Amino acid sequence: MDAYLDLFNIYIMGVVETVIQLYFLAKILKKKVWPPVYFLFAVCAVILNEFMPVNTIIGFVALVLMITAFGKFACHSDFKSSFLYAALSIEFMLLCYGLLNSLISLFHPWLPEVFYTNGIAVMLISEIASLALSGLCYYVVYRYFSCYTKDQMQQMFLVIIPVLMIFIMSEYISVVEFQYEIYMDDGPSGYLLNRGQMIVMYFLGLASLFCILFSYKKIQQNFFLRTKLSLLEQEEHSLNLYVEEAKARYDETRAFRHDIKNHITVVKELLQGGKLEEAAGYIEDMDDMAERMSFPCSTNNPVVDILLGNKLGIAKSMGVHVDCSLLLPYPCGLRDIDICIVLSNALDNAIHACKNMDAGMEKYIRVSGRIQGDFLMVEVRNSFRGKGAFKKGTGLSNIKAVAEKYGGAMSIETGEGEFVLQALLIIPQQHGGVK
Repeated sequence: MDAYLDLFNIYIMGVVETVIQLYFLAKILKKKVWPPVYFLFAVCAVILNEFMPVNTIIGFVALVLMITAFGKFACHSDFKSSFLYAALSIEFMLLCYGLLNSLISLFHPWLPEVFYTNGIAVMLISEIASLALSGLCYYVVYRYFSCYTKDQMQQMFLVIIPVLMIFIMSEYISVVEFQYEIYMDDGPSGYLLNRGQMIVMYFLGLASLFCILFSYKKIQQNFFLRTKLSLLEQEEHSLNLYVEEAKARYDETRAFRHDIKNHITVVKELLQGGKLEEAAGYIEDMDDMAERMSFPCSTNNPVVDILLGNKLGIAKSMGVHVDCSLLLPYPCGLRDIDICIVLSNALDNAIHACKNMDAGMEKYIRVSGRIQGDFLMVEVRNSFRGKGAFKKGTGLSNIKAVAEKYGGAMSIETGEGEFVLQALLIIPQQHGGVK
């Protein structure tokens, strides 16, 4: 009978448990896996558990790496996500089994004798109850704690430390409780902890795991709200700048139009008086006045023209050579403010990079881009002093946020003294489709 119990407990239920863990991992990673692959990895995990039991630190880490390999190679997912959810799946199952075993031990005196005469039945009920509780935990994690982007998973990898700590503490208590009894002169006097305390310990372990995941979710939500607030504040700041710039341009244009009749009268009198050179000089002065009121870069988008006029004007006053070949149909399906967030942050970074360069070094900023089909590709190149080491601040985060808002992406490259930023935005099919 004992041999059959061992076969059932170690091999059959071991394969079933591992398959459930692998299925949970594939589900939470949103991947589909060929069913025989589950069985293959489950058998390997059971064999591994024979040499390195999972209730030891080495065995736990080995099993985590085995399931991580399943996520990496069978699910084609990244290592960090696979490793984290593999550790969580194993830890949840171990705590659920410990909790159910403690409950059975607690009610041991009140269970009927027939319950213990059939070992397979006892073990089967225990296994089914433990698997059901584990499945419930997996569902809660999948339902509420799995909607993370790849970037968010980078920070979530930090929760592996408290997860491992919970495992170590739970297994230490289990070893002390179930393997080491206190022996007095008259024989064993009992366990260090009673069953009720063990149930509380395992329950607190499960609760701690959910609290860690819940806390991380709140942190991510707060980070998202801070990023969104930063974008809104930048939008407000940019709008104020555009309004002031538009007012200044309007006042200059109104003054020029107000004086245009006087200017024409002066030119006519000079021509009538035969003063051709004076008339030509006066016309050149008028042309300079009109040039100052025009935008240095014409993109066909008046809002973007104001922005580029302001930013590139600052760069030119610093002795930076600027070049702009950006064309944007108006309207183009993208919000003007979103385009300006990309350009203003990119140009602010470029101006800052040029400002930090030594005197005598070539300083330039080149802005280019155009719409092709449903895509807008914007590229900003600028001179850069460094070897690729730079800090990704709020500016680049805002550009990336706008690119992702439109289903696009941002990329940065550093070469020999040059920094290149590219932002790809996908134009919505219907104007105003993105808020």
